[in-house]
Amino acid sequence: MSEENKNTETSNRQMNGKDYLKQDKVEEKAKQEAWGYDLYPERRGTFRPTLGNIVIGKEGKENIEKVKCEKNVFECVKNSPIVKVMMAALKSSGCPIDIRRHISCEIVVCQNVSTRKGMVQGVLAHEMIHMFDYCRNELDFKNMEHLACTEIRAANLTHCSFTSAWSQGDASWFRIKQAHQDCVKTKALYSVLAVRQVGKKEAIEVIEKVFPKCYADLEPIGRRIRRNSEDMQRSFKEASYYGYE
Repeated sequence: MSEENKNTETSNRQMNGKDYLKQDKVEEKAKQEAWGYDLYPERRGTFRPTLGNIVIGKEGKENIEKVKCEKNVFECVKNSPIVKVMMAALKSSGCPIDIRRHISCEIVVCQNVSTRKGMVQGVLAHEMIHMFDYCRNELDFKNMEHLACTEIRAANLTHCSFTSAWSQGDASWFRIKQAHQDCVKTKALYSVLAVRQVGKKEAIEVIEKVFPKCYADLEPIGRRIRRNSEDMQRSFKEASYYGYE
């Protein structure tokens, strides 16, 4: 082989290598988007509020919303029985929460949506269920069954009151127990579909497969929280009996 041909072949190999690396980066980015990681344009620096939205009050209040959100988070951490139970359970499991590091009003709590303390409390309790599962139960978010299970548990323990079930269209005065289970399945389905690019049929099949075991698991709260009840206070009082303090 002539020197010129060797140089040409080497150049082609280098170009093919570069193309391969470029394609690999594109595929990796697409994979990250499929896992639901690329959801925050503000963090990438690609989001800019428009003048029109600022004028009508839709955008431009991010700093004010963040301060209000952080205040609500602090109030929940100090005073909410359910949040205090979850923080105690995480600490007892070897995963103590540092609110400055682990809770973000930009990421964990959507500051433009969760504007009331009650909403922030629900979000924190829900997300701390996932933290507990990751810490205590070796949760693997890339495993669809693990993901479905933790979403079932979070909906079961912190979301699906009768009012929530009614708003989703799952409530019924004549089959309350079944309506609660339907609410949990619906909430888990929405959550799975929101963070994974999978079909609805596949997501439902996975949820149904793991539902009996995951629905029955009430740790660390110990009960399903009913709206306008003493369940949160009871859970907080009982937490120390189970080593959560």
